Amino acid sequence: MNIVKKQMPTGELTLKVDDARFPLDWLVGFAARANAKRGFLFLSKVLGKHWPVTPRAMEAIHDDLAAQIPPSLPGPVVFIAMAETAVGLGQGVFEAWLRANPNGKALFLHSSRYRVGSVPFFEFEESHSHAPRQFLHLSDAASLLFSTARSLVLIDDEASTGNTFANLVAVCRARYPQLEKLHLGVITNFMGKDANAGLSERFGLPTSIGAALSGQYAFQVGAVPAPSAAPAQRFEAEQERGASPAFGRIGVGRALTPPQGLAVQLAQEIATGDTVLVLGTGEFMHPSFLLARELEALGKSVVVQSTTRSPILSWGSVGHIVSCDDNYGEGIANYLYNVAPGQYQHVLICHETPASPALMQLAGQLNGRLFHFQSETKIEEIPVC
Repeated sequence: MNIVKKQMPTGELTLKVDDARFPLDWLVGFAARANAKRGFLFLSKVLGKHWPVTPRAMEAIHDDLAAQIPPSLPGPVVFIAMAETAVGLGQGVFEAWLRANPNGKALFLHSSRYRVGSVPFFEFEESHSHAPRQFLHLSDAASLLFSTARSLVLIDDEASTGNTFANLVAVCRARYPQLEKLHLGVITNFMGKDANAGLSERFGLPTSIGAALSGQYAFQVGAVPAPSAAPAQRFEAEQERGASPAFGRIGVGRALTPPQGLAVQLAQEIATGDTVLVLGTGEFMHPSFLLARELEALGKSVVVQSTTRSPILSWGSVGHIVSCDDNYGEGIANYLYNVAPGQYQHVLICHETPASPALMQLAGQLNGRLFHFQSETKIEEIPVC
């Protein structure tokens, strides 16, 4: 058992590692959150959210978590990824599972903090978050498959208490009582051995869990608690935020089409040895990974990351912080961590929302280019003013 202690500005974190399929330092770093509910963060180095990571490393995690899904799960299988942090992870695991199970019948969708037009939805809560309301939208086709699903796979970057999973499972079982089995997939599982042993009883279904690293933690709040950042969510049911239905938010039953043509075009403009950052925005993460993977396959030196609404302090695994406006128009602060202006020769910003002053601001800060993904095959470069 490996024991790690971290004295943070917000308190002391003690971590006990019971099992690791990858080295701890390769998987996670440690950060302090501007959140009085939870003053610490296990900062993933393989997620592509708060830390730049190569597509190859991300795909290794996707493949590993997909391989830990029991082959005995009865189908159809519904995969759900948690917004915003695990949206890309969940879709990557889903696509890795499809590669290993080409005849499997499955559905992927990710939760969202935005409403998507008039598409029916249901809601659950992520209680420790600065943006606790989560919505799941279902197209007619997705709703039909979900109504026949026998297994549920929930994907998140981390499980510390399991409360968010419990909230979602309760809602899903109330709507879909035919569900028979549950699997949880996470990069880091810090619920502890006793909690893991009691998952089936807790969720009311035979439950398995797969993780790249497992252990448990304790956090002692410091004398000076974490500062409280402003709320990171402003929900207005009738407000259009540009959240697209095209990439998994309302359900998709296949792998997304990689933007090979765009990658080939961009690769011709990137000199040998140039560094490239492919940047997702908010919940729009997986297409940026796919573009980066195509560029990496063409021999380019590329990493992936995303902007986020999560407020994190400058400490530990968080160095440079870029503050930027919210391109979804909620008027809340967004951030980009561990990226300094001028650090990369090429910054390719992928977004689902229409061109906006917020996106222009972000591109200006990073000397980046904007690519509006209107669909899998319709991608438009937006001139930066």
